[in-house]
Amino acid sequence: MAQAAEPLKSGTFTPPRKAPEIAQKAADGSDFRLSKFGGKVVVLEFGFTHCQAICPASLALLTQARKKLGPHADRLQVVFVSVDPERDTPARLKTYLAQFDKSFIGLTGTLDQMAAIRKDYGINATKVPTGPDSYQMGHSSYLYFVDKKGMLRALMPFGRPADEIVHDVNVLAAE
Repeated sequence: MAQAAEPLKSGTFTPPRKAPEIAQKAADGSDFRLSKFGGKVVVLEFGFTHCQAICPASLALLTQARKKLGPHADRLQVVFVSVDPERDTPARLKTYLAQFDKSFIGLTGTLDQMAAIRKDYGINATKVPTGPDSYQMGHSSYLYFVDKKGMLRALMPFGRPADEIVHDVNVLAAE
């Protein structure tokens, strides 16, 4: 009898469902298609480059997770999807993500393009004024895990330790 896979630390999509396709220009100018990453575990993070606390903390945890994966780091592809396309230009996004890990892919586009992606993934994002000419973005903060077959498998809330990210990547990569 086959042994059951170790349970994920994240909340799971039961049953798993096909991850909504994302077809967008990446911050480096290349054509991005989520479906092209078969064979890797993709973690989607929705955020913005002007974030002062949550987004950089999540990216730092994802950076730690890639380091902890060691020689298996190539099992994981992190994709950062902007919820603030008005300010997150491709150049800004590319520079911002490079501070964490040069392998991270950034996605931005028009307001409508990014709103459609957020809708597909159930991400809420709202401008929160902080002054006459400034704002922050209030948004859902989860990591979405897409398995090697392109199935949406897990949802991890903000603040979980890097070891839990590594655990879930390893479980999904071993399937």
